[in-house]
Amino acid sequence: MKPEHAAFARDFFTEGLQQEAKTTRNVLNAVPATKNDYKPDPKSRSGFELAWHIAASDSWFLDGILKGAFDPSGDKSNKVPAEIRTPGDIVAFYDKNYIARIPELSKLTPEQLAKVTDFFGAFQYPLAVYIGWLSNHSIHHRGQLCAYLRPMGGKVPSIYGGSADEPFQMGANA
Repeated sequence: MKPEHAAFARDFFTEGLQQEAKTTRNVLNAVPATKNDYKPDPKSRSGFELAWHIAASDSWFLDGILKGAFDPSGDKSNKVPAEIRTPGDIVAFYDKNYIARIPELSKLTPEQLAKVTDFFGAFQYPLAVYIGWLSNHSIHHRGQLCAYLRPMGGKVPSIYGGSADEPFQMGANA
């Protein structure tokens, strides 16, 4: 990948990450605090664990991109820390460690973004490619969490259009 292509990917995906983060935040906010242990299957994570995984892995993935290296020991997304007790705690973590840091991507130079970066020995891609991976990973797990919301007693927010719980609203200019 040429540096100018990496810079284009950074700018394109950063704008998308900012929009998707708002939507993900709405989904995390929709997790009811009263049914944190809900699982659709014994093999599944609970809704609360899945919400934590989204917030923590988005933050970890972003950190790896910003540092130009992915540290597996820094991934805390599979175990909810004791200080994270409510969905509101997860949202506060997400706001501070992910949403507030997305703009830092713009500080990465085209040369940094074009550098081939190892991902656990399984993949070697230019760093810019992992920005798209971050987005895809987050969207994937957000979709899983949305499927949990109604059985947990929550409401599904609008994502790419209305939902039965939050119908689409036409804009004033429509």
